[in-house]
Amino acid sequence: MRKHLQGVDHAVIAVADLDRAQADFEHLGFTLTPRGRHTKGSENHCAMFPDDYFELLAVPVDHPATRYYSDFLRQGDGLAAVALKTDDAAAFHAEMNEAGIGCEAPVDFSRPVVLPEGVRDAAFRIAQVDVAETPGGRLFVCQHFTRDVVWRPQYLRHANGAIGLQSISIASDQARFAAVCGAYERFFDLAGQRCANLPTCLMATGNTNTPIRILAPSALAATYPCARAPARRLPCFAALHFRVTAIGPTQQFFDQTGIAYTAQPDGSLAVDAPVSHGLIIVFTPGPAIETGHHANAIAGLR
Repeated sequence: MRKHLQGVDHAVIAVADLDRAQADFEHLGFTLTPRGRHTKGSENHCAMFPDDYFELLAVPVDHPATRYYSDFLRQGDGLAAVALKTDDAAAFHAEMNEAGIGCEAPVDFSRPVVLPEGVRDAAFRIAQVDVAETPGGRLFVCQHFTRDVVWRPQYLRHANGAIGLQSISIASDQARFAAVCGAYERFFDLAGQRCANLPTCLMATGNTNTPIRILAPSALAATYPCARAPARRLPCFAALHFRVTAIGPTQQFFDQTGIAYTAQPDGSLAVDAPVSHGLIIVFTPGPAIETGHHANAIAGLR
């Protein structure tokens, strides 16, 4: 495992219409942060969990730093990128260069956040890995400088019961499956995974329990038999799984609010399109994870 990776920080869902996406994900039971406007022109809403989050991202203003998302959206909304936690974006960039893996130089972003005590800037630094290195979507690292501004207790409760990201799935065609697995093995420095002859390859992402799964066509059909696969060219980031403490309250919430879903063979619930905005959204029961990053935020929920 790479020295400066500590697991998944957040998932980025790129959307063309941020107002519509905001309404759909709030209807799905997510508590979203107020709209943020980045210094590079992008806009977002986030759904925060004690140790990670996902971001609804729109790019109304063209900028070199966000052009990947503008290009991505030409095929429609979807799961465009995964941000990984890092303690040092510059050191990660150097590590990538040493390994011969293409990676852009670190870039600083910020956005103003209105808090009860006044306006503060949420500041962070990212380093984006070249898209060619990670088939299916973009990976980048995110180094937060103002965690207390971003992780606020009032945003950590969700009506659908979600308590964190559980896993991320990449769909691959059979012809490129071995190559896709090999690319992620190289990126994460996971020698000896030996996934080429298996329908599913599981990639650890660091010291959190949010792996990336790479699925060949047979595994994709078996894992999501009732859900529609994203209508994008393969490979692509196909599914985002959310962890819930128990599936019963989630199912009850969906029934009460009229949200269409399908039950998966493992007892999880997959949300039907079109409110999922180009990806498969799955709610899976599992325990909460406390890694120590946000013990204060978790304590605020108790």
